[in-house]
Amino acid sequence: GFESTEDPSEADVVVINTCSVREHAEDKLYTRLGELRQHALETGHDPVVAIAGCAAQQEGEALLKRSPGVADVIVGTQAIRRLPMLVEQASIDRHPAIALEPCDDVSWPLGVTRRSDPVKAYVTIIEGCNEFCSFCVVPYTRGHERMRGVADIVADVARASESGHPEVQLLGQIVNHYTAPDDSSCDFADLLAHVNDVPGVERIRFASPHPRHTGRRLIEAIRDLPKVCKHLHLPVQSGSSKILRAMRRRHTREEYLDLLQQVRESIPGIALSTDVIVGFPGERAEDFEDTLSLTHAARYHSMFSFKYSPRPNTLAAKRMADDVSGEEKTSRIVALQTLQREIQTRLHEEAVGTVTEVLVDSASRRQVHEISGRTSGNTVVNVPVPADTRGHQDAWIGRTIPVRITRAGPHSLWGEVLLA
Repeated sequence: GFESTEDPSEADVVVINTCSVREHAEDKLYTRLGELRQHALETGHDPVVAIAGCAAQQEGEALLKRSPGVADVIVGTQAIRRLPMLVEQASIDRHPAIALEPCDDVSWPLGVTRRSDPVKAYVTIIEGCNEFCSFCVVPYTRGHERMRGVADIVADVARASESGHPEVQLLGQIVNHYTAPDDSSCDFADLLAHVNDVPGVERIRFASPHPRHTGRRLIEAIRDLPKVCKHLHLPVQSGSSKILRAMRRRHTREEYLDLLQQVRESIPGIALSTDVIVGFPGERAEDFEDTLSLTHAARYHSMFSFKYSPRPNTLAAKRMADDVSGEEKTSRIVALQTLQREIQTRLHEEAVGTVTEVLVDSASRRQVHEISGRTSGNTVVNVPVPADTRGHQDAWIGRTIPVRITRAGPHSLWGEVLLA
């Protein structure tokens, strides 16, 4: 029954969806709560404030003590279905309503989800994680793995397609660990095949797979299913086998590089991306050099890189000293990002002159005659629209168009549309 508003000062309910994977995300939560408290004091407008997500699950009632008088609802990651009821309860009696208990049902009723992205529909297939990497808080905040039924997922994808979304992204902490609870023979490769058969879907992406669950069947599915994008995100976290053992990643440097070789031999031209943490406890200069050399060998099209920070309840926080200085972490991440920028620039320069299919997903906010989209490999391409369609950039959104690449930068490409 609620309607969204672009003006926070008009809101009767404010929902803050939180993360706790990185310390900075938690800091942003408390900054936002302080802003809401100050706004209420200045204006007298006091909305119901609900805190959801990982920080809510992790901190629980402690949020009420740290930011007294602000939060009215705290809903954990495994009780999100109760949010509407909790908001109603808090709006009536204005006493904090808290729900942190786990719930195995990870689905919203079909049709409830509202998708604001005009092109891409996100569809959750797994909640939680059973890996327990030593740096990661997710198993403690999101619980054990719970899989959605394949029938529910396919129905969700079909509804997204019927509502005009040509691209679907399947979500889960370890998506390729999927096994359908309603069909024990259906693994993640089979699920991709089911989604590939849904009419109207043009592109399928997924995030994030785990290297140790990436086998031949998944590689062949990416290769053979025409709608599955030729892009694979394989988080390595470190290039040092010693650090990987400490992280409990359960793969070695050599096994990871062998996997990349298998992928590239099976799917020529596939774009690879990764996650890397620098400054993990015990990481010495030679371990970081291993990360640099692996990055050089892998030639990633993109990378998410982070400085390690201890996360509550994790094995690393409990048993390992955070013994890499802040200055050294900064120095290492700057060196890693410099190398990755050079690699991306070279890869993008190699694309100049080629023709590729681009799914347009936005109109440029800085260039009034420019649209933007992504290749199958997930590279951003900026394209000036033909003169006779200028002023109507939104009409291009959702279209897949052939583009000749004319210019390259470290983070994106530029091209010209090729239309008869």
